[in-house]
Amino acid sequence: MPGFTLPLDKLCDIWFPTLKKTLPIDWKQPMGDPERKHFLDQFGLGLADKVKLMSGGPSSPRPYFWNATPNKLHADTAKEISKPFQKFAHDAVNKFKQCIDMWKLQAEFKSLKIMAVSAIGTPGCLKGPELKTLAPFKSWQGKEDNEKAYIKAVVEGLSGQWKKWQDKVMIPGLPFYPAFAAFPLAQAPPMPNVPFPLVTCPSATMAEMTQMKLKDAMVKALDKKVKDEDSDKQHEALFDTIAFPIALNFLLWQVMQMVMNLLGKGPVPPYAPPYIPVGPVVGGQEALGKALMA
Repeated sequence: MPGFTLPLDKLCDIWFPTLKKTLPIDWKQPMGDPERKHFLDQFGLGLADKVKLMSGGPSSPRPYFWNATPNKLHADTAKEISKPFQKFAHDAVNKFKQCIDMWKLQAEFKSLKIMAVSAIGTPGCLKGPELKTLAPFKSWQGKEDNEKAYIKAVVEGLSGQWKKWQDKVMIPGLPFYPAFAAFPLAQAPPMPNVPFPLVTCPSATMAEMTQMKLKDAMVKALDKKVKDEDSDKQHEALFDTIAFPIALNFLLWQVMQMVMNLLGKGPVPPYAPPYIPVGPVVGGQEALGKALMA
């Protein structure tokens, strides 16, 4: 059963550093007296101290935040503050992936019309639970108020965008049932469709699952007070990091995910043997027991 195949957490680790967020925020190198004297007095003038202070170069793996200077204290601070951001991003994308795996088990196409070989589904024919109601998201709890606000923004934002895409998915007359072109009975029994990639079922709101839209949805869902207190817009960088692997995986997933096991049936009105021994299925519909993903 195909899922999101690219490593979401590793993609997060690659993306956040490219946004060039530095710590300390708005750092200015001390220049002249008394700032320079205070800086030197604070950290010492010895050679060993200078070497120690200058040992904060790039490390592997790359921390999310960049240190404003090679100063070891700045480097250590950037590494330490990167850890909770990294953990939150990993939790967010992994829980989203778990929700999609659960969603696939319950999602299905409904109210399809069958005309000969073609299946037609109007926008809204794809049904599935809201992601925020599924266990991975519903059980995700934070300890502090800010963490709870971030969790709520991620859950509401991602769940809302997924639903917008889902609600507009349609089946544009795809040839699901070749055998229904000329069927030798008065009634066609339930038959499974020819598997098609999910990407062949377009959605008018496909753009809602792009990186920019996902990020904007999470930013919009974040508590205004929390946003106002974040002068460096670190929340935007975090949400952009979460959106990047999800949007990329979503595109690949649609190509790999197959729509199958949709059981079609229907009458064959022209059937009148021996003069008309075969005929197309007209006005058919999908039968019970259908499934979207397999």
